[in-house]
Amino acid sequence: MHMTTTDNVPGRENSEALGVVAGEAILGVNIFRDLFAGIRDIIGGRSGGYQKALREARDHAMADMAEEAKALGADAVIGIDVDYEAIDTQKGSMLMVSCNGTAVRLR
Repeated sequence: MHMTTTDNVPGRENSEALGVVAGEAILGVNIFRDLFAGIRDIIGGRSGGYQKALREARDHAMADMAEEAKALGADAVIGIDVDYEAIDTQKGSMLMVSCNGTAVRLR
């Protein structure tokens, strides 16, 4: 399955748009990751735990989107948009990643 943020797959032509497809992933963030991220906020630097969680959530959302496109008979998903959102709940923090794009058949 070709997946791209552009409006076509390089070297290929879109023959039919099959519709919008989407994938979402919501991951809980544990207390230790929150603690170490808080320390990073104070002393500076990158939060490896959050980066890994965001990458995993994005991978899950993209895989869900690809499965939805495959079910429509698509060869590719074009025009992909990825959005990230932090959700605070009474029980802690959650990370949400949503992806959407257009499922197409290619010539």
